Amino acid sequence: MRTNEQTPHIIGHYKYATRFYLLATLIPWAFWFSAGYFSHKTPVTPISELLTGVLSFAGLCAPLAIAMVYIMPNKALRKDIATRIFNFPSIKRHYIFLAFFLMPTSILCAQSLSLLLGYGVEQFAFSGSFTFTSSVFPVWFLLLAAPVLEELAWHSYGTDCLRARFNLFTTSFLFAIFWSFWHFPLTSIKGYYHSNLVESGLLYSINFIVSLIPFVLIMNWLYYKTNRNLLLPIIFHITAGYFNEIFATHPMSKVIQTGLLLAFSFYIVNKDRKLFFQR
Repeated sequence: MRTNEQTPHIIGHYKYATRFYLLATLIPWAFWFSAGYFSHKTPVTPISELLTGVLSFAGLCAPLAIAMVYIMPNKALRKDIATRIFNFPSIKRHYIFLAFFLMPTSILCAQSLSLLLGYGVEQFAFSGSFTFTSSVFPVWFLLLAAPVLEELAWHSYGTDCLRARFNLFTTSFLFAIFWSFWHFPLTSIKGYYHSNLVESGLLYSINFIVSLIPFVLIMNWLYYKTNRNLLLPIIFHITAGYFNEIFATHPMSKVIQTGLLLAFSFYIVNKDRKLFFQR
């Protein structure tokens, strides 16, 4: 496989971790805090709603734009990105299966376990609505666009520039911390998922932060086990958001889901110690 031979060399081209993460934090934060300001303006006007949506989406696009600034001038990185989009023939099928079905399976198992704690079977019904609003954009659009834009940034440049400095376990743990920090301004945007999450209670807010640790460990495990394929992290992220929205899931089931994902991430880290802990 080409990745086994060339990955250590090409990873060395992903040099600017500090610059990338500084810009990928400050620029989205500027957009999102501005969006939060307009989302709370009263009375709500078409202009304030439009500004909320546009500024929110601009913040989402910013990390990918920053990644492209570092990738496009470098011929080796451009070639690396292009190759990693079309490397499916080298990928073992069970990793593709996991990318599609691990997250929906985990939420269904979590809901099943929640029945033992007295939570209702109605969780398995399709909710018919979403748990958040998204200003001028349809929620279904953001459930697709956010994973695409984020993972094209994080896995075109962000993950590998950390991997150039640290082993995979440390890379994943540091990114999970960054990612929870990165989402913080979204709590200021009225009606958005993270704003509603804060209002739902401290336990569920903490669960979101904790859930990022196994989520990132599993996603990066899939990423490196599939020769750094760019599309599988996107698929994995889309299924996580979509299947956690379509059911009438009780928030406690998402806490149980985090426990299940932690158990699975412990298993893969222990099973693939060389991948996670070797530089």
